[in-house]
Amino acid sequence: MDLSLFHEPLTDLFADPGSGETAVDVDEFQRSGFILGVPLLSEAQIRALREALDSLMTENANDPLFYEYHSNESKDDRNRLLHALGAWRISEAFHDLIFYRPIVEIAEKLLGGPARFWHDQVFVKPARDGAVVAWHQDYSYWTRTVPLAHLTCWIGLDDSDEENGCVQYVPGSHQWHLLPRGDLANDMTAVFQHLSAEQKDEFHPQPVIMTAGQASFHHPMTVHGSYENRSDRPRRGIVLNFMRDGVRSNTNDELLAGVPVIPMGHKIEGQFFPLLSKIE
Repeated sequence: MDLSLFHEPLTDLFADPGSGETAVDVDEFQRSGFILGVPLLSEAQIRALREALDSLMTENANDPLFYEYHSNESKDDRNRLLHALGAWRISEAFHDLIFYRPIVEIAEKLLGGPARFWHDQVFVKPARDGAVVAWHQDYSYWTRTVPLAHLTCWIGLDDSDEENGCVQYVPGSHQWHLLPRGDLANDMTAVFQHLSAEQKDEFHPQPVIMTAGQASFHHPMTVHGSYENRSDRPRRGIVLNFMRDGVRSNTNDELLAGVPVIPMGHKIEGQFFPLLSKIE
């Protein structure tokens, strides 16, 4: 069954914790283009998502409900990067995660309005041979939507550090122009041919060192990437992408593979793009 038909949680795995709003530094987000180390998931939730991810990688690897499924996004068989879009349509745990109130409330604050779901991703860097994710800006993949009113949440299912290829952000790069899009999982140096001398001087990446269950949030123009996993530990991450309610289609092609076309200029909404905010 396609779980995108359901715009509310299907289990109690992410029941509202009822402990008040999660604190988030909006000023820091606006200044740096990201915030780090936001506590989100319990041990039980982490275990459930790890188990669900294992199933997605084995039993569901060929499921047509995925928008994309790349068993290895890298061109090098010696360096692997599993990357998939659309897990929320297949797994109850991944489905219910997007409705988790602490995440939605942070998205509302950082977007400055009601939050709508755009799409999810999973990234898996296996131990010892996990590939790079090249420096990029998320909006370079999303120009089929306007205006630029998006947000990315990266949630770790493992402790992440420089040894196992954690995400790294370039502070202040959300103020830069839109850079050309390159290969996602190959050349870490390609971005520099598109930077000015000043931008190269400002290119000082900050590693996202977090424990499992913590999250980072970043602006869609923030330059980020990650190096190889050379540790004996996996680096598994879930990415949730949001947009402010009211974002429109900027194309007459599919926004996501297999999703009915939303004509250019029309508001993005419907079965595949649920409104997450509670609007009275």
